[in-house]
Amino acid sequence: MTIAQTQNIAILGSTGSVGQQALEVIDKQKDRYRIVTLTAMNNAQLLVKQAIRHKPEAVVIGNEAHYTFVKDALKGLPVKVHGGTQAINDACTLEPVDTVITALVGISGLTPTLNAISQGRKILLANKESLVVAGHIISRLTEKHRATVIPVDSEHSAVFQCLMGENTLHVEKIFLTASGGPFRGMQRNELSDVTKEQALQHPNWDMGDKISIDSATMMNKGLEMIEARWMFSLRPEQIDVIIHPQSIVHAIVQFYDGSMKAQLGVPDMRHPIAFALDYPSRSHSDLPRLRVEQMHQMVFEPVNKMDYPCLDLAVEAMYKNGLMPCVLNASNEVAVEAFLQNIIRFNDIPEVISKCMSEAPEGDTDDPDHLLEIDSEIREKAKALIKTFS
Repeated sequence: MTIAQTQNIAILGSTGSVGQQALEVIDKQKDRYRIVTLTAMNNAQLLVKQAIRHKPEAVVIGNEAHYTFVKDALKGLPVKVHGGTQAINDACTLEPVDTVITALVGISGLTPTLNAISQGRKILLANKESLVVAGHIISRLTEKHRATVIPVDSEHSAVFQCLMGENTLHVEKIFLTASGGPFRGMQRNELSDVTKEQALQHPNWDMGDKISIDSATMMNKGLEMIEARWMFSLRPEQIDVIIHPQSIVHAIVQFYDGSMKAQLGVPDMRHPIAFALDYPSRSHSDLPRLRVEQMHQMVFEPVNKMDYPCLDLAVEAMYKNGLMPCVLNASNEVAVEAFLQNIIRFNDIPEVISKCMSEAPEGDTDDPDHLLEIDSEIREKAKALIKTFS
């Protein structure tokens, strides 16, 4: 492959789980991909190691307290060092970029994603919160700037692949699969005293702390439902979740004629990352294969919403729309962080979210800055509420 065909890639959130796995995939095909920008918020040491290995044109450390450390560590290398959240927001414009992998966790990924869209880039979206909070804005801007957005979440990648060559108007329903998390089969009253160590033990996937807790509460699946609404232009009633403990089938699409298509694979994020990087082509890879004998017993179960109140809250936010998904996401992020810091209990997470949603402002907005203001207000409200739990 010629140099002209090489994709110049920026990875926003390169030190996180998805970012690290993206670098693994890219490292195996250096003739096809070239890293030009890497960003991290706090993990300065890993960012430096990545920069030394991959030699990007630029790196960004969001927390400026670590800027001097990164600058000194990369002294002598032809790597430009930037600091601050604004530099992360502008990362797709720091160097010539073809493809942007948005692997940031939380609302921090919204502005960088919008900036990448406005530049008309190919965007590999692993930041579900952007679509959850601002799906209507992203959909409009993607069409306006003719950007290409390809999902990296395994479930949305699966739906995307099932729809290739299909008329999306023929879709009757999609089913996003969920493992059920580490507490599958347990009732809510049994979860009062579970620890964060227990909640972080996802049975199948290797993920970061925040996403692992979201998986345990099933909020992750609720956010994915909202994301799917905008990613695939679906109505809320066309989206459902089903428990599939083996995590082999990642999504199922049902069409109006009654037929179904499913996408299967091992639970390994490198597969959807590789697919998104190669799209619309498929290249050979040495990633693990799903063996036929692994499919001899696959279980599918309905979700008992009584056991997963966070999923119920997400569905409520999806139907109400407007500012409610923003409220849902902001309060969830604060509650999860409080649980990870042992400030509140596992079962307190949905209580915080529900209270914030019950007092949420009505209306809608097409202004991303207004959304960020609402996000900030809800975070403060959630933090104040959490103090009453102590």
